[in-house]
Amino acid sequence: MAAFHYKALNERGKLVKGVLEGDSDRQVRGTLRQRHLRPVEVVVAADSGRSEAGGRVRLFSRRLAAGDLALITRQLATLIASALPLDECLQAVAEQSRKPAIKSMMLQVRSKVAEGHTLAHALNQYPQAFGEMYRAMVTAGEEAGQLAPVLEQLAHYTETRQHTAQKLQMALIYPFVLMAVAVAVVSALMIFVVPELVGIFAHTKKALPPLTVALIWLSDFMRDYALLCLVILLGMVWLFRRLLREPTRRRGWHQALLNVPGLRSVLIALDSARFASTLSILMASGVPLIHALSIAGSVMTNLVLREASKEVSIAVQEGTSLSRALSQQRFFPPMMVHMVASGEASGDLEVMLDRSAKNQERELEMTLGAIMGLFEPAMVVLMGGLVLTIVLAVLLPIFDLNTMVR
Repeated sequence: MAAFHYKALNERGKLVKGVLEGDSDRQVRGTLRQRHLRPVEVVVAADSGRSEAGGRVRLFSRRLAAGDLALITRQLATLIASALPLDECLQAVAEQSRKPAIKSMMLQVRSKVAEGHTLAHALNQYPQAFGEMYRAMVTAGEEAGQLAPVLEQLAHYTETRQHTAQKLQMALIYPFVLMAVAVAVVSALMIFVVPELVGIFAHTKKALPPLTVALIWLSDFMRDYALLCLVILLGMVWLFRRLLREPTRRRGWHQALLNVPGLRSVLIALDSARFASTLSILMASGVPLIHALSIAGSVMTNLVLREASKEVSIAVQEGTSLSRALSQQRFFPPMMVHMVASGEASGDLEVMLDRSAKNQERELEMTLGAIMGLFEPAMVVLMGGLVLTIVLAVLLPIFDLNTMVR
């Protein structure tokens, strides 16, 4: 059976859309008529994304949102743990989804499973929606007969990642809102208020203070060229992002970021925590260490750190212990190396990796909290300083006029 996208008219003549599963489009049309719907278009889900040039567009060209992936994984884990057949579990997950794209994808996965393929093989159709780590863990779970526990671990992992990302986003909202308000207020003063105020001194022949002259020049520049500057800035951002698509330039940019004091420790802590957490959950699911190292390295966002993880994988493959291979690279935190060495000695490597990841995430959260705590008053002081400068530039000529009148 396959999934079909349909468009049909209901009894009121309103166009409705949805996804149904069937052996053929004829069967789907019959099902629609039984539901008192008049079929308009019925196409296979895999063929519904054609481009104008006739090429095919994959149903999922991007990754699933973290919340959607966590929900799907949690539902699958719960249903499989209830001893329901896998195809029925996938059918139930598809029916519970309110998003047509996700529903169609899950029905396609269910169709592959119903044909006799493994769940991992079915998920391979959507490598962008289900990452390499996800598919490797599902493969290990199926081979070990522990699919439900593995999916539980995956659900917990994705939910934790989502929770951490949300906390970081919430911590960044206020500073960015404050910055936007500060820029908007200062821009409004410079473009609309300052020209009206300094116009008072236009008829006087007395030389204006340098601060006032500079403010008038800046105000005129912003009023005449603000839009042009904004367009140029957006163009530079677009060009910069386009240049970073080239791997060599992107690696150079990542190396430059690692050379910035303060930012270096944050980037290393973020990626090394992600590396340790992924490696821990893969090893706990039964994935071989070499394969797990390859997958864990791919989740790191910084290309320089990703290259370091590849060197670690090569060293381990040649017979070096994981802790020694990590210590040979200058990017991995010493505490992480010591905890890995302890885990190798005690036989609880995945447990120590998980603890290391949690410790680094906790330290990263505290560091970001301290930075944001300093950033907020700094923005208030900066905004106050800018407004004070504008006020002084306007008041200085007034003081000079009072002196002249006396």
